[in-house]
Amino acid sequence: MKTYDWIVVGGGITGAALAYELVKTGFSVLLLEQHSTPQNATRYSYGGLSYWSGSTPLTRLLCEEAMSTTGYAYARYNILSQELDADIQFRELDLLLTISAHSDPEATAASYNHFAIPPSLLSVQEACELEPQLNREAISGALTVKHGHIHPEKTSLAYIQAFLRAGGEIQITQVLQVLQDGVKTTTATFHSANVVICAGGLSRQLLKSAGIPIKLYFTHAEIIETPPVDVQLRTLVMPANVQRLQLEAESTQVDELWDEAGNELVPPILDAGAIQFLDGSIRIGQISRAIADPHAKVNSGVSEKWLRRSVGQILPALENLPGTWYHCLVAFSSDGLPLIGAIPGFDGVHIFAGFSNPLVVVPPLAKRFANFATGKEDEIMTQLSRNRSQELSGYCEK
Repeated sequence: MKTYDWIVVGGGITGAALAYELVKTGFSVLLLEQHSTPQNATRYSYGGLSYWSGSTPLTRLLCEEAMSTTGYAYARYNILSQELDADIQFRELDLLLTISAHSDPEATAASYNHFAIPPSLLSVQEACELEPQLNREAISGALTVKHGHIHPEKTSLAYIQAFLRAGGEIQITQVLQVLQDGVKTTTATFHSANVVICAGGLSRQLLKSAGIPIKLYFTHAEIIETPPVDVQLRTLVMPANVQRLQLEAESTQVDELWDEAGNELVPPILDAGAIQFLDGSIRIGQISRAIADPHAKVNSGVSEKWLRRSVGQILPALENLPGTWYHCLVAFSSDGLPLIGAIPGFDGVHIFAGFSNPLVVVPPLAKRFANFATGKEDEIMTQLSRNRSQELSGYCEK
């Protein structure tokens, strides 16, 4: 059987982008994905590109490499549609960060001052003019900033198609175990010099089965997706005070608790928001749960009611729209930065995961990873390694 230079496990945006960059660099690459129809976090994401939200020199650089309006040499999204020969529906729109009626607008705005481009504070009237679907009684104001946007599923597919055109190979199969020289799947054993895990929320369990401990975590994220509807949203709506970030921080304080299957580490939260895609469909979200079992069952009926009621308080026209409830896993690390690079003590095994909000920085980091794999030095890759210092936190958070 053929031996590959790289096996990439996971066909979401992270695995697809990395597989493409690796094969473009000259490596022989096999991409493994367990679902022919995506069921991952890429499929159910909002598609937002928070290029404005870098809060450290490292994250500002990565955001600029992803998307720059000033011609930055590595601005990947500015050229990605042309490079991949596909329409990824790349655009810029207004992000509207709602401030609850019980919060202080000035204090909320001040909490964003450390970002590369701090959002502007809007009055209730100004917010409702920008987004007419808002319930003015539910907010005390809002923040706004220009925000990039793509269709995440189309972008992932575009990467995969470009990967295949460049000579890459793909198999639809479930990886059961990471081996010393490849992986064992439900259909065959595949051999390679290197394996990189890009399996998102399943990465921790997959590596654990190979005896590889890693401080990588996941939330169960729940959304509702509508068919194309007549209701029109002008903005991407999210809360200014995102509870998910606090949920992630609290749930990772004791790593051992994540090895107790079914343990719910902290109470679930709901960050009410919505985005409309170019075809008129809307994704409404999102609930996040920190349950230490990637296969935990969630009561979809209760979840959907909570979602509809909460989003309806902010955007009343969305509460009773027809739609389907979906559930996926979203990976994250303990400091908000992704885990990237070789895993010490396990030759040939690498990680490219933990992007709790991946879309803005995956393309530049995939390109850096592929170049680094050829032997080129890269300080950014070293900083994002599994052994990095906690002081580097400050990821592009929205």
